[in-house]
Amino acid sequence: MRLQKDITTNLEATRGDPIDAIVWRDYLELCKPKVVALMLLCATVGMFLALPGLPPVELVLLTNLGIALVAGSAATVNHIIDARIDAKMARTAQRPIAGGRITIPSAIFFSAVIGTTGITILALWVNPLTAWLNLGSWIGYGVIYSMYLKRATPQNIVIGGLFGAAPPLFGWTAITNQIESGGVLLMMIIFIWTPPHFWALALDRKEEYAKVDIPMLPVIYGDRITKLYILGYTLVLVMVSIMPYIIGMSGLIYLLGAISLGAGFVFRSSQLMLGRPRAAILTFRYSIVYLMTLFLALVIDHVFVNTVVNAFS
Repeated sequence: MRLQKDITTNLEATRGDPIDAIVWRDYLELCKPKVVALMLLCATVGMFLALPGLPPVELVLLTNLGIALVAGSAATVNHIIDARIDAKMARTAQRPIAGGRITIPSAIFFSAVIGTTGITILALWVNPLTAWLNLGSWIGYGVIYSMYLKRATPQNIVIGGLFGAAPPLFGWTAITNQIESGGVLLMMIIFIWTPPHFWALALDRKEEYAKVDIPMLPVIYGDRITKLYILGYTLVLVMVSIMPYIIGMSGLIYLLGAISLGAGFVFRSSQLMLGRPRAAILTFRYSIVYLMTLFLALVIDHVFVNTVVNAFS
């Protein structure tokens, strides 16, 4: 009843807007397309680094399609579970379910269809290992994190981050059909990146999380402890990010990129510690640019080494 009341209130507030009650854009929004796009970039990097040459185009497309559908399904489940709290937060009040534009039964059906399709694509045209890993990630994020961890502990992001860190491993297993150290290392980079990324947002939205009783780190332990955690994780991230160079997965192009991007992240985290204006949201935004550019640097380095250098060898 409380959920329906919150959704009805939001729907009434949007009446008169030039927006159809249910449009394809709302279903796309359920899939969290910006998050999924970053996941696909990371998965593609995993595919590129899993073999010396370039991965087959058809396999890249099928893998990314399957991952996108499964990830979109899990994101939809997250929308369903969080509909009540989304309706109470300014940042999320106009999401499709919280805003009353898509019903929960419709969202459940949509999630089931695209999730099943994605798993089928991965199982039949990629390999069963990648399909099983995606199913595990779906359960981890869509069920374990969204239903339990998010509301149970201020370490929700640390534990739940393991499920969201897996895309490069998916890409790696799509090529090799094995879980290998290279794919695990790429996954660890995202795993360590996730807490400072989300805690920066949590600092900026601390009052909203407190309002809906979500025990994010700044809500439970305060701003100073959260800022220390962010800086600590960022320093560890910088160290882990140079591991691909140390173990021979990448070359100097990536190393220079990792060091410069890491320096930028440390600077942002330091500004956050010093209490600079808008430092939290600026750190959050930089973290997205950081991860995207870091993984692009991996691909650029890999392509350069395997096309330009080998051409003259």
